[in-house]
Amino acid sequence: MSVFELIYEVVKQIPKGKVATYGQVALLAGNPRWARVVGYALHNNPDPGNIPCHRVVNRFGGTTPSFAFGGEDVQRKLLEDEGIEFDESGNVILEKYLW
Repeated sequence: MSVFELIYEVVKQIPKGKVATYGQVALLAGNPRWARVVGYALHNNPDPGNIPCHRVVNRFGGTTPSFAFGGEDVQRKLLEDEGIEFDESGNVILEKYLW
């Protein structure tokens, strides 16, 4: 399996209503130093319908404002649709939703 494939297999396991951090995904994929690689892999997600990359957030619970999800705040909307709540700073409440 390629590194990206390892990452995608981990991300597929994140259940609806939960999130994982880039670092957590990297560790579970086999190398805790792959956090940036996780970002690259998710940016190139070949199957968004089956690889829920919107469930991956930064170490603070922050979402990405980039175009990867189709525009600003799209990731947040996808997570809110799964019942995930955000704190006053706009971050996912990791204590409650971290996988």
